[in-house]
Amino acid sequence: MALVSKERWLTLSLAEQLGNIGSEVGRAAKWQGNDEKSFWGAVTRALELFDLTQMDKRWKSRRLELDRAREVFADAVLGGKEYQNSLPDIERYFMQFALLARQKFT
Repeated sequence: MALVSKERWLTLSLAEQLGNIGSEVGRAAKWQGNDEKSFWGAVTRALELFDLTQMDKRWKSRRLELDRAREVFADAVLGGKEYQNSLPDIERYFMQFALLARQKFT
């Protein structure tokens, strides 16, 4: 089950959505190799949030970018062979969106 309702998710800005995805990526990175249940839970939640973001009609023109971000994340989860990225690499990418979203509220 997603962390937020679909209706609530669709009210968030792109930076807020990607920042929230980044939180789950960070959790997955934290638990990778330490706690399989927590790791796969975070991976599942991140993928659910990716799905909600990809369904958001406001980002239709960004669909290729969103699709690639999801693909790179999935590759990192599976070892990073295709894109040579790790979850900490992906987390750093998403952290920029979290910082941008936070500026909105300060």
